[in-house]
Amino acid sequence: MDGSELVGVQKTLAPVLKAKALDNRLPDPILGDQWAEQVMRRLDPGYDQGRFATSQLGLVAVVRSKAHDDWARAFLTDHPDAVVLHLGCGLDARVHRIDPPATVDWYDLDYPNVIALRERLLPAREHYTPIGAAVTDLAWLEPIPRGRPLLMIAEGLVPYLTEADLKRLLTSVVDMFPTGQIQFDTVPVWAWRTSRWDPTLRKYDAEFHCGFDDPARLADWHPRLRYVDEAPMNDSPLLTAKAPAGTRRLYRLLNLVPGLKRSTRIVRFRF
Repeated sequence: MDGSELVGVQKTLAPVLKAKALDNRLPDPILGDQWAEQVMRRLDPGYDQGRFATSQLGLVAVVRSKAHDDWARAFLTDHPDAVVLHLGCGLDARVHRIDPPATVDWYDLDYPNVIALRERLLPAREHYTPIGAAVTDLAWLEPIPRGRPLLMIAEGLVPYLTEADLKRLLTSVVDMFPTGQIQFDTVPVWAWRTSRWDPTLRKYDAEFHCGFDDPARLADWHPRLRYVDEAPMNDSPLLTAKAPAGTRRLYRLLNLVPGLKRSTRIVRFRF
């Protein structure tokens, strides 16, 4: 079992999954995702072997997942009858970490080959539906039940969409549901413009297609949409509290570089 059938941007799920697996091995993990460790071991039995294999520099991605999880739990506590759209889910075990009540209908969406791999590696559960489709092909929205609160989570997805596709997705979702919360992360314009030269993205044959210096302005795309707030990532107190000393020192230094502290912004909207 491996992820060799993944292509392009799909391959970016591997380093994020590994970061979560390594976090789970810390004495006091940030996310504590046991499924990530189990899946990573099946994908790559030797993922933690080698000189730098257990580096915790990827913990910032774990912080991002924790922020999305915390927002999602709070929303589902207030809206136990919600419909959840988890877009670009990859091999993330969010539905198992959050473990929503049976009154919640949860949909995980990603490319068909990612969903096929996911179904082999993660357990099924009731009131949970995986969808194999491109997020930009909005035909996948048609069978989703409406008339209920909506929670849309798009972690690590938005920068890979064009601005036009993102606008079409957001406005379509807001039009379909009576109320809801939309949460995702974005990069600034400079990160988008320079992504073709980013060594990590080049390794996976991927690049960004949009960026926003002020993501709060995306609320202007629909009269019912409003910006709520932003969660810290590179400067998160969780990194200071839980990351190994070397990782903490590195991020303190990186955050001194102009633009890097908010090079990814985790934002939340409601309607």
